[in-house]
Amino acid sequence: MSKLQLLGGGQMGGALLGGLLAQGKVAAGECTICEVRAEAHEALRERFPGVGVVSSPVPSEAVVVAVKPGDVEVACRALAAAPPRRLLSIAAGVTTETLEGYLGSSVAVVRAMPNTPARIGAGATAIAAGASAAEADLDWAEEVLQAVGIVVRLPEHQLDAVTGLSGSGPAYVFLVAEALVEAGVLAGLGREAARLLANQTLLGAARLLSESGQSAEQLRAEVTSPGGTTAAALQVFERAGLRAAFLDAVVAATARSRELSRPH
Repeated sequence: MSKLQLLGGGQMGGALLGGLLAQGKVAAGECTICEVRAEAHEALRERFPGVGVVSSPVPSEAVVVAVKPGDVEVACRALAAAPPRRLLSIAAGVTTETLEGYLGSSVAVVRAMPNTPARIGAGATAIAAGASAAEADLDWAEEVLQAVGIVVRLPEHQLDAVTGLSGSGPAYVFLVAEALVEAGVLAGLGREAARLLANQTLLGAARLLSESGQSAEQLRAEVTSPGGTTAAALQVFERAGLRAAFLDAVVAATARSRELSRPH
């Protein structure tokens, strides 16, 4: 019996397995990837030597569901003949109640909302327990997901807000990066120089925020001299309602997540 089985060998599933193997949390021989796309099998075997690659689920102690939301029901029902002891789902919008309906009450279900920086080990993920999941199951899910970033535990009803903030959040940052590059070009910089400067500014600011121990408000105040260039720029943002736009965007994404999570 496999110790850990991933349903889906795409980017997120691959990132999770890669992180777990790299950190020595599991051995290759203990893991299986169930991937329905036969054309992807050889690449998965080359990427993860020693890991079993199959087209249909095999008996396993624990399962990570890393397929698209529309494929979750088929994937879970394929486990019915030999259900795992516990299951972690990273499929967006699929509730623990829905998963338990596919799997039965004997399976401890944990639902997660990760984001795309998990692909490089810098993810932000929230997890929530299903009806049968105990503290040990949350501990297990947290250990799996810590292979690709930070993990916070929340009640399931807050996962829609997580989707609106950190789930969709990388797209907000990428939009800011695009705008900064265009602004640099407009101000007279070459596009490649503007891109390098904008990307490194975002990376450096994020690291400073994460590593300095100071709040965003403190760091912003430090770089904002009275009557200076930053103050002039921030005044434009305030007049344009940038702060309110971010608030509205996260609320809108949260509301849309709730809509998509409802049974149809």
